[in-house]
Amino acid sequence: MSDAPTVSVILNAYNAARDLPRALESVFAQTMQDYEIIVYDNCSTDETRTVAMRYAKRVRLFTGDTHCPLGAARNRAIREARGRYIAFLDCDDLWRPTKLEKQLACFDRDPLVGLVTTDTLFVTDGRPRGRLFERTKPARGRVFALLLTRQWISMSSVVIRRSALDSLVAGEQKGEPKWFDEQFEVCEEADVFYRIAHDWALDYVDEPLTVWSVHGGNTSFRRFGAFASETLRILEKLRALYPDFTRDYGALDTLVRNRASFQRAVDLWRRGEAEKARELLSTLPATGKNRLFTLCTYLPGSCFDMLAKLYFALPSWLHRKL
Repeated sequence: MSDAPTVSVILNAYNAARDLPRALESVFAQTMQDYEIIVYDNCSTDETRTVAMRYAKRVRLFTGDTHCPLGAARNRAIREARGRYIAFLDCDDLWRPTKLEKQLACFDRDPLVGLVTTDTLFVTDGRPRGRLFERTKPARGRVFALLLTRQWISMSSVVIRRSALDSLVAGEQKGEPKWFDEQFEVCEEADVFYRIAHDWALDYVDEPLTVWSVHGGNTSFRRFGAFASETLRILEKLRALYPDFTRDYGALDTLVRNRASFQRAVDLWRRGEAEKARELLSTLPATGKNRLFTLCTYLPGSCFDMLAKLYFALPSWLHRKL
């Protein structure tokens, strides 16, 4: 379409009435103004839809018939998008004004780049806690194996080339396209990033242009049992999609499985099965993170939220050392 915007900015909203205005204002403040904003309201029970309608002249608002998992909600929003690039902004996160402008410059420099991210500033209870890439920069280029080793991409930081996103569903023959795998509940984003990285180059802007809020309302990081099982399912999916996966990336299999085992141990501890958690941890490499968590399992599982808050309050460089 000749009048299509360069970027479609997607905000998937559920009970986001409090945070939505600030998120939208951070989009309105962008120096690159050739965009559309799609707000997909996933059947909120608060005033999310009413708040979004206040911006009716600048926002395309869609509401689902029934509440659905986030991956399905993202797919429904993408079907409405018209831009050559797709950007996602979670409603409790923010963008700095030059974010889109600087990311689009990366795409312009290299037509093989499918996804561009930025550095991310962590904010806890309104206080900055450090940058994601403060000391160690992410790899650029064809980084599929490295991304499997350490998934570093935050959803609100990405802009994806539409053709790269569409390449994920090129072989689908039936029904509406599903870029995000709707069988996943917590790993749907990582699954998309891995598959894009397999066939496209990745790039990033070395500035903290995304602000990620870590607070009590963030629930996905508590779902360690789901992360564990879905991590293993992603491995199975990658083997099915890429016949040479085991030959080319077999060394990563143990690493990813160890990650899933750690997630499983956290889930066991939280459910009051500390002894089983320690037994599982004893089978993993004796890293600083594993040793530290083994000590934590001697505390009640009810301490999880407090310890998680302390963990996120640590400087980002210390996270990487653990």
